[in-house]
This record gives sequence, C-alpha cells and structure tokens, in this order.
Amino acid sequence: MLRSTILAASRNATIEHVVTEAPVSRSIVQRYVGGSDTAAAVESTRSLVGQGLTVTLDHLGEDTTDRAHAEAVTRAYLDLLDALHRAQLTEKIAPLTARAEVSVKLSAVGQALPEDGEKIALDHAREICAAAEQVGATVTLDMEDHTTTDSTLGILRDLRTDFPTVGAVLQAYLRRTEGDCRDLSGPGSRVRLCKGAYNEPATVAYRRRHDVDLSYVRCVEILLRGEGYPMFATHDPRLVSIAADRARVHDKHGFEFQMLFGIRPDEQRRLAAAGHVVRVYLPYGAQWYGYLMRRLAERPANLAFFARSLMSKG
Repeated sequence: MLRSTILAASRNATIEHVVTEAPVSRSIVQRYVGGSDTAAAVESTRSLVGQGLTVTLDHLGEDTTDRAHAEAVTRAYLDLLDALHRAQLTEKIAPLTARAEVSVKLSAVGQALPEDGEKIALDHAREICAAAEQVGATVTLDMEDHTTTDSTLGILRDLRTDFPTVGAVLQAYLRRTEGDCRDLSGPGSRVRLCKGAYNEPATVAYRRRHDVDLSYVRCVEILLRGEGYPMFATHDPRLVSIAADRARVHDKHGFEFQMLFGIRPDEQRRLAAAGHVVRVYLPYGAQWYGYLMRRLAERPANLAFFARSLMSKG
C-alpha cells in the first residue's frame, strides 16, 4: 500500500511542485542525486573515485515524448562522456569495465516514441556507445518495466555487434530472468542483476520478497558459472554475502557490486576496502523528482530519512 501511494505521488504534478520547491528538498537531493548538471556530476564522480569506488552515471530527465527531446538527452550523454574523459575518470580498470561509465534508459533516447521508436533509440544508443568507446568508458542499458524487456534486449543484441561490452540489466523479480541470465552469461557479456523496482503483475513477476530473493540467488549462481562479467546490484547484506561466498566457491574474480548513491555508503567503502570492485549508481540532472520518488517506493525505509529532514527544518 505504501509503495503504491509513493508511486502515485511520483506522477502527481501538485506534489512534485511542493516537494521540488521546498527548501528542505536540497538536503534530500544532495544525498541521492549527484548534482543538477554535468559539472556537478563530474565532481561527484571524482569524489567517489577518490574513495576507492567506481561509478555509473544516469542522466535524469522527464518522459521523452518527441525526437527533439531524445536528441537532447543523447547530447547530454555525449557532453558527460567528454567531461569525464577530460577529468581523467574513464580509464579502464579491467578489460570489461572502466572507472566511470554511463547508464542509459532507452526510453529516454526514443524507445517509446510512436513511430520508429526502437530505431531512433538504437541510433542514439550507438552514438553514446561510440563516444564511450572513444574515451575508454563503457555503457549499460538500464531495464524498465516488463513491457520493454524484449525490445531492450533486442537493441542490446544489435549494439553488441559493434560494441560487445555494452552492459545489460536483468531484474530478478521477473519470472523469465533465469533464462535471460543463461542467454547472457557468455564470454565478454556484462550483466547487472538487480531485484527490480516496477509494480509488475503476478503473471510475469514474483510478488513476495522471499521469492524474489530466491530468484536473485539462482540468477547469481547462473552468472557466476558463466564466462561473463556479473554486476550484482543490491543493498541487501544477505545477498551481498551470498554473492561474495558463491564467487569464492566458483573462483570468480571478474565481478562487481553495485549500489545506489546515498544508500549504505559505509558498506560501499567497506566492500571496496576489502578488495571488491564497487560501483555507485549516480543519477544527476535537474529533473530529479521522479527518480527520488521511485527510490523511496522501492525502499520505503528511506522515508524515515526524509521525515527526519523535514522535522529538523521545521
């Protein structure tokens, strides 16, 4: 119920106006968002790298409703990659991964447009991948709700013809994901495994937390047996421990953990100090409201931080 309420608020223009205009929101945004523009995002990246972490950056924006908007998002990524390169933050740390990379939602670059959306998104993603390759960075395609999964994986296959290190994201709460893990566990394949954050129907997704966790562990096992580069995106200490233990059993050294900016930062640094590659998912941009509300929805305990901030500023 709480999760549904928060998601509804994320689509309410009145609530958005109140939250985005409130002075208290500044402290909330600073915790979860890496800045409102490219320069701020680069400085946030520099700070995280200085703490021994790696970074993937996501440009936040409104829903893309026309081709001009999709082109603007693409340009934002090109500018970001150039700025990261000039700041010397895109060096490779292993054959399949870089110090800083970018995460791209295909819907933001045109996937959902009514005419030729997939082709538009593919063309824009190619531009971003080419720019990333030129500066030594990598790209990961974010996954959205289940209706886009086949389209996103199809675009991924097309991109990997020329850019084989493009990363995929798979969501453990989808019933299909074990099969997708098997399909994408081959040599050179980068796969980010997360639980999933969308409100999906029971016909396609596990609804109970226990079932999602079990699916996550089964997918961990599949990816660790494979020849690719798994990226385990979770803040759950049990799943982090299980993934690390199973990696030791399989003698798998090429993998990383991923966590959101602002969530369990001490654990991020602890894992990095223990020798793990830890990548922080760093969103940036002026259109932060929808992102923040989705983060609160997938982990309602974060509301306590928001409430404490409101009270302290009251």
